[in-house]
Amino acid sequence: MMHELLSRLGANSASDVIWLTVGLLGQLMFTGRFIVQWIASEKAGRSVVPVAFWYFSIFGGLIVLAYGIHKLDLVIILGQMPGVVIYSRNLWLIHKGRDKDHDGRPD
Repeated sequence: MMHELLSRLGANSASDVIWLTVGLLGQLMFTGRFIVQWIASEKAGRSVVPVAFWYFSIFGGLIVLAYGIHKLDLVIILGQMPGVVIYSRNLWLIHKGRDKDHDGRPD
């Protein structure tokens, strides 16, 4: 039964099963970012985007991008590449802002 299910999902070898697992893990991380954001917003009593949201976004996006590259799936590749750039930029801006806050110098 499990073999039939894996076969239907395109996993016909051990390597395919590993890559399927990697892709699902990346998608789970990417989806987990919304749970992190929801919990943070509920705690704050308003809509907030915690730094963890961006880390879940970039790691999930990179894993799904790796899966898409492995599968040579242009839709996944083009769908993830811009996001990974944006998530990286947001994290860079967050850390740049923290560095300025700590050194006491204005812009």
